[in-house]
Formats: sequence, C-alpha cells, structure tokens
Amino acid sequence: MYHERKIQSKNYGVYVNMNKELVTTGSGADDPGELHGQNSGILYGIGVGPGNPKLMTLEAIETIRSCDVILLPAVSKDECYAYRIVRQVCPEIEDMPLLCLPFPMIRNKQELALAHNKAYETVKAYLDRGQSVGMLTIGDPAIYSTYLYMHKRTLNDGKTARIINGVPSFCAAAARLGIGLGENTQEIHIIPASYSIADALQYHGVCIYMKSGKKLQQLIEALKEQIKSGRKYEIYAVSDCGMPTERVYRGLEEAAEASGYLTIVIVKEIH
Repeated sequence: MYHERKIQSKNYGVYVNMNKELVTTGSGADDPGELHGQNSGILYGIGVGPGNPKLMTLEAIETIRSCDVILLPAVSKDECYAYRIVRQVCPEIEDMPLLCLPFPMIRNKQELALAHNKAYETVKAYLDRGQSVGMLTIGDPAIYSTYLYMHKRTLNDGKTARIINGVPSFCAAAARLGIGLGENTQEIHIIPASYSIADALQYHGVCIYMKSGKKLQQLIEALKEQIKSGRKYEIYAVSDCGMPTERVYRGLEEAAEASGYLTIVIVKEIH
C-alpha cells in the first residue's frame, strides 16, 4: 500500500512516501529572499532554547515537524544536546530522517572553512532536491551559533534560509537566578568563549561570559585581581541551564566551583 505524509510548508505542499521520495506541489515566494530559491528547499536554523524543553517555542516545534530532514551538528544524535531537548516535546523527531554533521571547534581558519564548505555541500544536495532542512541549535541561532556559517553560505548561494528564534541561554540563566541583566543605563556585553578575558574586563556594566567552562579559572583569578584594585561586582554562574544537571552559583567563591562547557558567568559591576 502507498502511504503519504503531508508536511505543511508556508510556500508549497510537500509529500513524502514510505521511501522518503519527495514530491512538491505549488510554489509562491512571499518575500524577496525566496525569489532566488523558488525551486530549492529552505534551510532553517531552529533555536531550541537552553535546555528546558518547555522553553521551546511553538514556531520551533512546528518548523521541525514541517522539515524533510533534521540536521544535527554532532557525530550522532546521542551526542547532540539539541536533539535530546527536542525529543522530549516532539517525540516524532525519532522517526524523521536525521543528518549528523559534526562542526569542528578549531582555530585554523583554512581548516574551518574547508569543514564548513564540506558541510554546506552536503546540505545543498538536499536543498537542490527541493527538500527543507532544519538545523537544530541550542539557545538562539543568531547568537554565536554554528548555524550562522550555514545561513550565510546558503544565502550567498542564492537560496533561502530562515532563522527560528529560541530563548538565549543567558536570558534563561537570569530568570533562574531571579536577576535582571540590564537596568536603567547599564551596558550589557556578551563575551564569547574565544574572547580575551583581559580585554573583556575593560568593559563596564554587565558582562555575560558564554560557554566559559574552559576559561573559568582564568576568569575567576582575573576577577579577584580586579576586586583587589577596588572594583565591585555581583557574580553569578549557571551550568547546564534548564537541564537535569543544572547547577546555580552565587558569589565569587561559589562560581569558582562551577564546571562544564555550558557554563554561563554573569558579572554585574556595582558602583
């Protein structure tokens, strides 16, 4: 017997039979960016939030369900944080076609470019067949996300790419701590893990150190020196925000005990 599963898409109907053979019907671009890629699929960068599946947006869930292929930026689904989050609220992802593509965390720009190009060519093959691809990412795709490489490359290739926002980890961390991030005229600085701590300490206001696990002890020692020089701070840290392994730390001494790649440190300067 021939079975079909209809996938709702904003611009055209998509049908996938049991052999995952694709048939598309209709078209119609509704924004200028889609005019370039009428005959190709759409790449979605889907933010799944920081860890608590309840923080996933309805749009993220609906987009996942509409995609033909789900791209996981990992060696396997078992090693993908984002997949584990989605599975809890969208169990049907277990039956969807998955594409696992690890994105190396390396500093060599040439090697990194080669890795990204190879990944894009893999995704492009699906887009050229008219299939929509949803790349999962923790937090929000617009904030220090691997997805952005794929997004820009897709647009530069004349195809359509869309960002589906998720709750940023530092916003969830602030909510968990019960604190505000920016009040009155306070500046907010988001510091990536690759940034120089010495340079970041020159900023005033609120500094949010993303994925700071590897540099945590260096940051703690630098903050101690700043305190000795007379600067005053409120210091917080959250590891694995929203996940079962979540831990919350308040104050410099507690923050020094934090660990894990997904550790956020929030430093608020006091005047």
